[in-house]
Amino acid sequence: MNSASCAAKISTQPFSLNPTSPASHDRPLVSPKPASLFLGSTRKLRLSSSSKLNLHRRSGTVVAVSDVVKQKKSKSTHSLLITKEEGLELYEDMILGRAFEDMCAQMYYRGKMFGFVHLYNGQEAVSTGFIKLLKQQDSVVSTYRDHVHALSKGVPARAVMSELFGKTTGCCRGQGGSMHMFSREHNLLGGFAFIGEGIPVATGAAFTSKYKREVLKEADCDHVTLAFFGDGTCNNGQFFECLNMAALWKLPIVFVVENNLWAIGMSHLRATSDPQIYKKGPAFGMPGIHVDGMDVLKVREVAKEAIGRARRGEGPTLVECETYRFRGHSLADPDELRDPAEKAHYAARDPITALKKYLIENSLASEADLKAIDKKIDEVVEDAVEFADESPVPSQSQLLENVFADPKGFGIGPDGRYRCEDPKFTEGTAHV
Repeated sequence: MNSASCAAKISTQPFSLNPTSPASHDRPLVSPKPASLFLGSTRKLRLSSSSKLNLHRRSGTVVAVSDVVKQKKSKSTHSLLITKEEGLELYEDMILGRAFEDMCAQMYYRGKMFGFVHLYNGQEAVSTGFIKLLKQQDSVVSTYRDHVHALSKGVPARAVMSELFGKTTGCCRGQGGSMHMFSREHNLLGGFAFIGEGIPVATGAAFTSKYKREVLKEADCDHVTLAFFGDGTCNNGQFFECLNMAALWKLPIVFVVENNLWAIGMSHLRATSDPQIYKKGPAFGMPGIHVDGMDVLKVREVAKEAIGRARRGEGPTLVECETYRFRGHSLADPDELRDPAEKAHYAARDPITALKKYLIENSLASEADLKAIDKKIDEVVEDAVEFADESPVPSQSQLLENVFADPKGFGIGPDGRYRCEDPKFTEGTAHV
């Protein structure tokens, strides 16, 4: 499948991110067309000269932030979307995600990691664009492609790499592995191996925030939850049920769809009756927004409003980020099903390259500044590998921890020792 063959009928009516504001149906951002390219579209928004960068309204096309910036940029730094400090923070986080995942691939093929490992290369703009706007108390719920979400939320690279190595110094003491990152300290509520199963957890976390504020009268509790999931999840029942509950109770949550166009080897266009996922939001009474997920600045502007709405008590938002993974579904996937032309199209829109270009062209950073960050991150990742490799593996006794509500009912003997440490623990079971 390539982008030229992905035409889909879509509405050209603009949609307001704020449901209380009147929709300007008589002033579309684009000229009405009978059909428009949806996935991988290269058409541009036509903004009036007097309008601001309006990300509260959705047109039928994807637009790169660089194109919008060219129309609204002036010599004044006040017109820039980010400050120098913000730009460098975004760049560093995205470089960390990319370098970390590249190293994971090396370590996997060297036999340092086991099981399935799903990499995030190409999708960094989504994680960085959303998570770097959060407070420490805000929660993130991820999927099986969770390493970079953990890093963006502040989990140290050492803890994430050690978890991938199955070591006790990992963020789950080596018991979670690639698909189950968790950190109570950083309010990362887990990666989840099965699609859709993290969405109810995220909805519950958002309900907790609302309950604390409205029932327990904790006035300072304005915590927001981000639920990340892919396009393959959006035909799953839990997705619809949780959208309904979140809208019904006006929960402080943002549903972030990382639409990388493929659910393992199934094209998104073949798997759903309407490929425009963002439309499912208004069906439940919440805003639904589509954004170019290959552009961190565009994602960030949408994320600001969606997170702000949730924090102000205005309810949930569904954000569809059209992105693309540069590798196969997992490191066990030879990636032979996707059209090479499609992969080349998105590789040319690398989000890190685009941000680097923006920073340099707008004098927010120099080549030297960015190279210094590259070097710093290389050292961080190398250190994480060395730390993970030298860390101890879990003891056998850890196998029965966190399995039963009362571990003494099974895992610990009368003498207070773990039964699995008894040499006779498996005696008589060899025939089973």
